[in-house]
Amino acid sequence: MFPLSHSVEPQSYSEASRDPDWIEAMNVEIKALELNNTWVLTDLPKHKSAIGYRWVYKVKHRSDSSIERYKAKLVAKGYTQVKGHDYLDTFSPVAKLTTVRLLLALAAINQWYLKHLDVSNAFLHVHLHGEVYMDIPQGMKVARPEQVCKLQRSLYGLKQASRQWYARLSSFLVSHGYKQCASDHSLFIRHGSNRIFVLLVYVDDIVLLGNELSKIQRITYLLDDTLRIKDFGDLRHFLGFEVARSSNGINLCQRKYALDILNDSSMLGSKPMSTPDYISKLHQHSGLLLSTEEAYSYRRLIGRLIYLTNARPDIPYAVQHLCQFVTNPTSNHKQAAFQILKYLKGTPGAGIFLFVASTIHLNGFSNSDWVGYIDTRRFVTGYVVYIGD
Repeated sequence: MFPLSHSVEPQSYSEASRDPDWIEAMNVEIKALELNNTWVLTDLPKHKSAIGYRWVYKVKHRSDSSIERYKAKLVAKGYTQVKGHDYLDTFSPVAKLTTVRLLLALAAINQWYLKHLDVSNAFLHVHLHGEVYMDIPQGMKVARPEQVCKLQRSLYGLKQASRQWYARLSSFLVSHGYKQCASDHSLFIRHGSNRIFVLLVYVDDIVLLGNELSKIQRITYLLDDTLRIKDFGDLRHFLGFEVARSSNGINLCQRKYALDILNDSSMLGSKPMSTPDYISKLHQHSGLLLSTEEAYSYRRLIGRLIYLTNARPDIPYAVQHLCQFVTNPTSNHKQAAFQILKYLKGTPGAGIFLFVASTIHLNGFSNSDWVGYIDTRRFVTGYVVYIGD
């Protein structure tokens, strides 16, 4: 078994090219792209410009946390595309994290099956509309390096790729009896007498829930036959969340993500603290202004902490308060952020536990700190909603 916290992912091609595992992963990706006729090599027309690309590396894990494979993804630099010339519409829905938590709670209470699927090279199943050229990727052997790739199928990173893929997948599911949820368009539901099947989509990651295993296996077969998928078995890792199931319920946490934040902030060796909150009230002018580089690091840290709040109801108040100072952060704000990190050092695996022994009903709680914000004298309101006991 290979611990999640020890999975190292390269940040550049030069770094990955020194590891034979990642070289093999890039060769597999290029071969898959070529077999799907993703591009044709051609000379670049004079009136056109080629967009760039980058390699993105990800370690995929099995349900027991061991390494399943090294995945290298070739991503186009779609931000250089011109609207109206290279693409038109771009919007594509993805699963809401509130929906993810809700479905996991229902799965725990109703003891539904919980499966995880991944669509292999999802965007390659969609033909590209428009004339788009891309530089030849590093690691690909060609006879004429001065040529470019004329894209014939969607590629990750292109502005229109997600929309076209979502249209293909949603039409497939609707044709097989699934109904799209009005409150979350990435959620598809099919139910009958005493049977229910739920499918949640986040780009090329799919979570399947249901109370009848044979029907789950049936839709899994249909997806594999049409789109080629990888079945990861029981859901264990999804969008940075770690899902651990037992007879008592489902534990949802972001342990690896929290450890990554601590490691990137050089706080793994810090002394743990018992609370994420700060000692005194902060305001806009408390402390000295940070340098440009330090301010960027502060904003990046706060952004990562915001995502961590999805499974950590113990830190949202402290994090949202620090969010108010991202425009002009000071040394005091940075110190308060470090206190949150010290708290995380002592509780990296803390999260939400969804009990089996619960009844389905809503409980809501809220609280307000009247005129407690020093700079504007506005009040801060917080709320939490539980489904079940």
